[in-house]
Amino acid sequence: MNYHLVSIFPHYFESPLSNGLMKKAVENGLVNLDYVDVRLFAGGVHKSVDDRPFGGGPGMLLKLDSMVKALDSVESKGRILMMSPRGKPLDQAMARELSQEEDITLICGRYEGIDERLLDLYPVEMVSVGDFVLNGGEAGAVCLVEAVSRLLPGFMGHEDSGDEESFSAGLLEYPHYTRPDTYDGLKVPDVLRSGDHGRIADWRRECSLSMTLNDRPDILPGATLTVEDIDFLREQSRTRLGRNLYIALCHYPVVNKFGEKVAVSVTNLDLHDMARVTRSYGLGGFYATTPIDDQKALANRLLDHWKDGAGSLANPDRAEAFSKVKVFDDIDAAVLDIEAQTGQCPRLAATSARLDRRKKAEPAMTYQELRSWLANSPVLLIFGTGHGLAEEVLSKTEGIVRPVRYLDDYNHLSVRSAVAIIVDRLIADEY
Repeated sequence: MNYHLVSIFPHYFESPLSNGLMKKAVENGLVNLDYVDVRLFAGGVHKSVDDRPFGGGPGMLLKLDSMVKALDSVESKGRILMMSPRGKPLDQAMARELSQEEDITLICGRYEGIDERLLDLYPVEMVSVGDFVLNGGEAGAVCLVEAVSRLLPGFMGHEDSGDEESFSAGLLEYPHYTRPDTYDGLKVPDVLRSGDHGRIADWRRECSLSMTLNDRPDILPGATLTVEDIDFLREQSRTRLGRNLYIALCHYPVVNKFGEKVAVSVTNLDLHDMARVTRSYGLGGFYATTPIDDQKALANRLLDHWKDGAGSLANPDRAEAFSKVKVFDDIDAAVLDIEAQTGQCPRLAATSARLDRRKKAEPAMTYQELRSWLANSPVLLIFGTGHGLAEEVLSKTEGIVRPVRYLDDYNHLSVRSAVAIIVDRLIADEY
């Protein structure tokens, strides 16, 4: 594997890439490191490689001419990668793909970046090592070189080492222990000293599963899981983000298509589907709000049928879902109920199928922002019937979540569909 590292600070790489297994790989000819110093291709007396950006702004940009000359000096460029926060995240799958290449050229930016026209001149693929900012691309390039190189045949001392490491099978790696078997009262797990390789393999698999569930649940959806794995994971205790989320379906006050304040009828389908979403995602509860007596009576008859009546015997699962449903006059009553349950006043957010185009309107809330609320307090997320929530409801909230399809003109999902989609995006788990 030939790496061509294009940088204004090529000496940056010398220490991290000249130790341990990487040093051996270079000595054995498995890896070749070609350092391309951009400054050697700079013109002028001062060999300047940067300049001010057009249009003003802070910082400096790496100039195009010296970067082009530096790249053109590389005869076999192979795939050209540039470390950038704009890039595709570097993960084990990408590292495995790149390990099949013979040549990789890595461009390392500095300052505010590189003249954008470089992307018009070369087939550059941008790669990111994370959503954070570094002084330059060199540190990220070292990460990529190590991640890719250790997958090359002959790089690792034991060929199976790479197969059992974190992310190789979509899971975190199991914990390791070595001598002494007891240290300061801490003992190595007995199973690892049993000599029973079957039990050891099972223990390691279960450790990988539980560690991934607890420490990196975000990678679990990409893991290949057997039925036995899933059964094991189901038995594990876990904190679910949905426990702090409550949803409300407001039937009054809402607006019609003319913007007039109206009341909308309670429907059987809305109650059924939203109750099942509430139970499936482990939410704190679901409130249907209407001040109209006959509508409340209708809703309560439905609840009685499914919670305590014949429906509960015919369909216990539905009864379990309806146990999360309450009917109140208004949102204020729902807030008081949540406060009585949790000891905290919930934060309120609203949903809408339309962007708020009022002058100086606050930007729509993101799911990430709303998710951060859930980590610390109960949240009541309010959905509207008709053509949306009336202003007097919206004014009670701290923000409005972006429409489901906010980049499209057509946003006409049923409220039941919107609830399922928004809750799924917000909770963002399948675990």
